[in-house]
Amino acid sequence: MLGVSAGAGFGAALAIIYLPQPGAVQICAFLFGLLAVGMCFLLGRSYRTTPTLVLILSGIVVGALFTALLSLLKYAADPESKLPVIEFWLLGSLSGVTMRDVWVLLGLFVPCAAALWALKWRLNLLALGDEEARSLGVNVVVLRAVIILASTLIAASTVAAAGIIGWVGLVIPHAARILVGADFRRVLPASAAIGACYLMLVDDLARTVTQAELPIGVLTAIVGAPVFALLLRRARLGWA
Repeated sequence: MLGVSAGAGFGAALAIIYLPQPGAVQICAFLFGLLAVGMCFLLGRSYRTTPTLVLILSGIVVGALFTALLSLLKYAADPESKLPVIEFWLLGSLSGVTMRDVWVLLGLFVPCAAALWALKWRLNLLALGDEEARSLGVNVVVLRAVIILASTLIAASTVAAAGIIGWVGLVIPHAARILVGADFRRVLPASAAIGACYLMLVDDLARTVTQAELPIGVLTAIVGAPVFALLLRRARLGWA
């Protein structure tokens, strides 16, 4: 929602075309993912605060910008060699992930996840609204910045390693809320566990449904879109 996938996709395409060195794709995808969210956060801060709606609207703007830049790179890419590589990377796949990538991911995931877990009760306060959180002694601006930074590092690192695998971050937290409630002390571990199991199942399906491996990002979108619509329908009474 904050443009990390669009920024990472642009960074990966840039490296595929102009930086053939090993590891350049992952590094550029990671850095441009961080850049996209940083731009989103700075754009939101131009309103002297960072309410959720402003951040989401800023994410739409930044995502559209990097999507347009990505389209420009795809237009300029060699259609015989570079363009297919870019398209395949954007579809997402776990086939190219090695144990070295896993250890690098863990080096970012563990401290960021620990930071989010340490802030779990403040997340519950933030969910009440900015004014209520401030009245209870929470520095909303700093808290939101720390949450965005930790979440962005996790998201950017996974996208850099496996490409864009969409809908997991939208569907799974809602499913976790239905199963365990809205308390972030339960939502955070439930989302991590359910998301990991879901991704493994979809990856198995991508490798076995046909002779050729299907892009996992396509399957997560096919499965995630109707499931998300169902979750929204079930949640309508709660929102009311």
